[in-house]
Amino acid sequence: MRIEINKKRKIPLYLQIESQLKRMILAGNIPDGAVLPSERKLAAQLGVHRNTVIRAYADLKDMGLVRSDRGKGYAVCYSLPEDRPLTAEEQRSVNWSHVIKDEYLDMEELYDDIFQRFSTGKGISLSAGMPPFVYPEEEIADDIVAIMNESQLLPAYLATYQGDGELLRRLQDYVRTKGIEAGLRQIQVLKETNQALDYIITAMTEPGDCVFIEEPCSPDVYRMIALSGCDFFTVPVDLDGMVVEQLEPLIATKKPKFIYVNSSYQDPTGNILSLERRRKLLELSNRYRIPIVEDDAGSEMYFEDRPTPPIKSMDHCNNVIYIYSFSLTFVPGMTLAFVVADEKLVRALSYLVSIHIVSIGWITQKLLARNLENGTYQRKCREIADHSRRNRDIMCAMLDRLSDIGVRYVKPRGGVYIWVKLPPGLSGRRVAEEASRFDVAVVPGEVFYPTRKDGKEFIRLNYSYESVEWLTEGMNRLVRVIKKTYKEISEEKP
Repeated sequence: MRIEINKKRKIPLYLQIESQLKRMILAGNIPDGAVLPSERKLAAQLGVHRNTVIRAYADLKDMGLVRSDRGKGYAVCYSLPEDRPLTAEEQRSVNWSHVIKDEYLDMEELYDDIFQRFSTGKGISLSAGMPPFVYPEEEIADDIVAIMNESQLLPAYLATYQGDGELLRRLQDYVRTKGIEAGLRQIQVLKETNQALDYIITAMTEPGDCVFIEEPCSPDVYRMIALSGCDFFTVPVDLDGMVVEQLEPLIATKKPKFIYVNSSYQDPTGNILSLERRRKLLELSNRYRIPIVEDDAGSEMYFEDRPTPPIKSMDHCNNVIYIYSFSLTFVPGMTLAFVVADEKLVRALSYLVSIHIVSIGWITQKLLARNLENGTYQRKCREIADHSRRNRDIMCAMLDRLSDIGVRYVKPRGGVYIWVKLPPGLSGRRVAEEASRFDVAVVPGEVFYPTRKDGKEFIRLNYSYESVEWLTEGMNRLVRVIKKTYKEISEEKP
């Protein structure tokens, strides 16, 4: 047994000893049962302190490669596997319930199941989505052919980690229309809002940190934070958005790493954070040096007046991390989002792109850049908004038929959601389950509350996806379901 160490190397001496012994044992060069040199003997042989050898032997023992017997020293307790086929009894399956983390096994899947079931086009979706017919296939195909012809000399169809240069310039112009001035190094392209938030959490937080979020809010938000190991503290939402007035006394005790807010047409309520509260939130951010993560995905879906300016447009201290997603307003399935933030954070996000996905869809970036430059995207946004406004009016008119039994809602001024309060005693889960039997998808309100203890009397409806014909049919079925289930619970009462 020959061990060589180099005291000039940066690798600790005990690790040099341990790695060489481990390699010899695993290769079978030191057989099972062989007695190793004593601690003192090996230390003297190598010219190191005895404690160095003790530590190396201890690690090998922890690995199960050696054993120690009092008075007998250390002996190898590893033998090479027999070179023969396994018997049927020796072939054992992995216990996946033990291998997979508990938080990924004990998931609430109702929210995801609704989208999966109705994503195939079967049934009527009043749960989520955008109309696929706004971007005709022929137009998309023509644009892609033109892009490929223009780019045929490129050595590879890859964008930089930060995003395609042409798209970054178009996004810089685009955010300027929202009152946001951003340098090219302050913009990061990503695939979607969830990825943006996930990377922000990764770059900015440690397990045990606290994040402030709205309640109710998208399940994706609180699940993502929880899976990162962070704690979240919920702040209620009313007709003017997050109740910012409650934040200041909480900041001192909770010390949040950042505050997440869905500022325009909030999911699920459809409410807008008022201008007064936006200013107050920004004031708190500046005073206590707490970043704001502003999710502004729905701001182009306005029906009447233009939306309230983003918080980022009023941000003179560079404390706001602005996320915008094209998921509601661009080609379905070709999703993109971007972040506007401090250059240091953008560099961190680019690094995460480099190690997780290498490159973000090049053709999608080129297609979006083209649509932004020629004004197509802006025109399509107005078409989508006009379609959604018509559908909203139909949905509201049909919900009004249920006012006599206690159904209540606030008519949204934009976005894609209506937050519907059901009659007393009628749960959103029961309505959702009954509606699914008639091939209609709605989302029960409880999934938007992390504890599932609140929101049971609500459902969230989305009016953006279906045609007028199918939306009307879906609402007719839903109205019948609500009336039927309300009658049933009324008869169940003593």
